[in-house]
Amino acid sequence: MINKKYVEFLPSMRGAEDLVTQVEGLASNIDQLKAHIENEVQRDLNVAGTEFTELKQQLERDTLVLSVLKKLQEFDTAVKEFHSALLEEQYVAAAQQLEQARSSLRILESRKGFELKVLKALSKELVVQTQNIIYHLWQEWQKLIVWKLPPSKGSSSLEAVALSELHLHTVPAQDKDTAVPPVQAVLQALAILGELHYKLKDFGHFLLQYILKPLILHPSLEPVSEEQPDVFILRFRSQELALDEASPMEVFDKIKLVFKVLQKYLLNVPLEQPGQGRVTLAELLGELIWEELSDCLIHNCLVKSIPTNSSKLEQYKEVIKSTEEFEKALKKMHFLKEDTTALLKYACNVNSHFANKKCQDVIMAARSLMTSEIHNTVKITPDSSVTLPELPDPGSGDHLKMHRTSNLHRGLVNVGSESKLSPLTLSLPTCRISSSVQQLVQLAYHTLLEATASTDLCCLQLFNCVRDVFQLFCEVVPTYHRENLQKLPQLAAIHHNNCMYIAHHLLTLGHQFRYSSASVLSSVTVTFVDLVPGFRRLGNLPPSPLAVRQWQFIAAGRFHGGVECFLAQMRVQKGEILERLSSARNFSNMDDEENYRAANKAIKQVLHQLRRLGMVWQDVLPVNVYCKAMGTLLNTALAEIVTRIVALEDISAEDADRLYSLCRTMVEEAPQVFTPLLEEDKNKKYQEEVPVYVQNWMTFKELMIILQANLQEIVDQWADGKGPLAKEFSAAEVKSLIRALFQNTERRAAALAKIK
Repeated sequence: MINKKYVEFLPSMRGAEDLVTQVEGLASNIDQLKAHIENEVQRDLNVAGTEFTELKQQLERDTLVLSVLKKLQEFDTAVKEFHSALLEEQYVAAAQQLEQARSSLRILESRKGFELKVLKALSKELVVQTQNIIYHLWQEWQKLIVWKLPPSKGSSSLEAVALSELHLHTVPAQDKDTAVPPVQAVLQALAILGELHYKLKDFGHFLLQYILKPLILHPSLEPVSEEQPDVFILRFRSQELALDEASPMEVFDKIKLVFKVLQKYLLNVPLEQPGQGRVTLAELLGELIWEELSDCLIHNCLVKSIPTNSSKLEQYKEVIKSTEEFEKALKKMHFLKEDTTALLKYACNVNSHFANKKCQDVIMAARSLMTSEIHNTVKITPDSSVTLPELPDPGSGDHLKMHRTSNLHRGLVNVGSESKLSPLTLSLPTCRISSSVQQLVQLAYHTLLEATASTDLCCLQLFNCVRDVFQLFCEVVPTYHRENLQKLPQLAAIHHNNCMYIAHHLLTLGHQFRYSSASVLSSVTVTFVDLVPGFRRLGNLPPSPLAVRQWQFIAAGRFHGGVECFLAQMRVQKGEILERLSSARNFSNMDDEENYRAANKAIKQVLHQLRRLGMVWQDVLPVNVYCKAMGTLLNTALAEIVTRIVALEDISAEDADRLYSLCRTMVEEAPQVFTPLLEEDKNKKYQEEVPVYVQNWMTFKELMIILQANLQEIVDQWADGKGPLAKEFSAAEVKSLIRALFQNTERRAAALAKIK
């Protein structure tokens, strides 16, 4: 069995051994082949690769050299053709060849790693030839377009600009031998070289400065065109009788005439502009000068044509129509792009511009009034008639009729079935105010009246403008007139009255126009009352007749500057009074002649100061304010005298007599300083009412009584603290005076015991 298996396996094993032998032979052959490849074929392959790389690099160098030589040949050819074309005055061809040479040189310069010294020479040659053709083109440009300007180019006077002329040698000449190159060839050559922009910019500048702007700024100038056989001339003609300002329609017509002739002889030239395609010269010029031209038209023509009165806004439609036609004409000449509407937008926005201009005019007029002299005054009386708009019934729905005004009714006003208000209710007392302030308030009324007839936007703008005027008053007047208001009492008083006058109108100004229009004013809160808290009360005015109480009510608020200015002036005057009384040597030792003269001089100086102020404020301040101010200053003097005398520790009989004499001078002469009115006989009433305005008047008179009284009379005046003396002096003050006036006796002790 085993032998049988062996016999069967043996052939298979032998076959496997043969296969192993064959495989080993093949492996040996493979190893030999691999060694051959590594030793011989790989070496040959590396050599071939190196040779291929070298050949490739050589090919690239040869190709580069060939391309460089080709570009050099193109550059040389272009330059030669450029010279030929330039000699024949074929400027377009010359410019094209020069650009071709520039393109070739640009490619040569862009070759990295391949630099030729000759390129620098070629670049210099190209620059030279470029400047050469530009020089020739500029020479031709100067032949085509000739400006004849006035001797003084910087002058903008009418006489100077009227001498400006523009000569266009673009008219085809009859003599072909002397004809200049066609304008299109010169312009196209400049466009190819990129120089047209600079020439057009210069041309546009001259056109604006010497043709277009003079037509806008000088209404008397008219453009005149003249065509001759070989030249077209544009010059000015000056009209002798011309308006100060030309209407926009006239200005537009003049400018259209200029552009029409320029379009005919120059601006209609078609050009191939690099990067823009086919354009006309008019389009290029329009892009350069339209912004400046439109600004000039707006600020020097359209702005001035804006109405100053809302009633003329309807007539402005003609200006809008003319502006639209002007822009259409320029677009038709290709001077403007289709989407350009700067002028028309400005003209159509007339309501806003009207409001802006009106506000600007109002502010300028108001500021001019604020900076004018304060001392030019007008007299205001309670029965002064003020023309105001007719006010409708708030519940009736009626509104203001623009052309109807009525004076405020000065008669009695019914407030019920039985009661009637005084005709002087809410009236201003008699005083003087600056005429400029009166004009300022009238300006405010007229502006608000204008607002009621305007559009909603304009109405609100004018309303706010009036508010700005009064706020500006508070800032400008105290600052601009500061020095005079501080130094001159009369101006301080007038400024005080001015603020009172404005406050009086501010209380009702908004209400008067609240229902005066169907515009936005009737639907919003229209008031100036919020400005009135910026006014301050002058102080506690003394009781006086009805007119005084009305003045107090009216002046519940007033400009801070007016009151503070007047109070500051009062403080200055008080300081001067106290300074003069300080030289009286405390009113002590009046038996000394020198001391008495000093005290008497001080009293005289105070009275002189009060008389001077009385004359300065006479017929200026309202009577009650005048009396209160004078009373306050006199009271300051009397209080200082009383304080100094009461403080004395020893008063001899002679001292008492002389002090009494000084006090009598004050009592006799002080009332004479109360002269609020020009009519002397009418001032007596206020001189008799001095105790009403001078708080220490009775105190002063009681002091005079004490200076001349004996002990018993003083005790009687005291009357156990119920007499007139007790109302003016305290017990300590009376005792101090008794100790100073009388020697220490039993009678004095008894009298002192009764003063308690």
